Amino acid sequence: MSDLDQLTQSLARNLKRWRNERGFTLDALAARAGVSRGMIIQIEQARTNPSVGITVKLADALGISITTLLDHEQGPHVRLVPPEQAVRMWSTEAGSNTTLLVGAEARGPFELWSWLLMPGEGSESDAHPPGTVELLHVSRGELTLVVDGVEHVVAAGTAATFEANAPHAYRNQGAEPLEMTMSVSVPPAHAASY
Repeated sequence: MSDLDQLTQSLARNLKRWRNERGFTLDALAARAGVSRGMIIQIEQARTNPSVGITVKLADALGISITTLLDHEQGPHVRLVPPEQAVRMWSTEAGSNTTLLVGAEARGPFELWSWLLMPGEGSESDAHPPGTVELLHVSRGELTLVVDGVEHVVAAGTAATFEANAPHAYRNQGAEPLEMTMSVSVPPAHAASY
């Protein structure tokens, strides 16, 4: 099989998979991406190789990267992220920081975070989309988790989960550094939402 044939087959398989994963009909994806329904059918049937522009529009409409849409690897996919490739999202002069350890796009965004909050520091978050769930585990210190204005104290060794569709905050009101690991699961976008 030539590289072009392999690309055509991968795109066909992945487009259909992600369209179904997101719950989009052909018409809904066409409207969302600004691509004709007929073009989407041809791509899903591996009868055409779309332009890069069309491929980017489809990836954007599905909420995935173009790399994910074109991925041709077969079988289980394992991605290792060494510490030097983890993404530091923010930090303060006192030493607080968050690091995005790894993320996936299986059924909507799913992320794993490492947090360090120095005494007296915190982070505020707006409400996430309905259906978003956060899970966390405090390994050192004590977290004051504020969800929709209500404080919850999470001691070292304790895990917590909450629906993150309300404003929330993470605060270290203790005297020692706070370390925690957190995962965030955001539901996939659906055609009915747009």
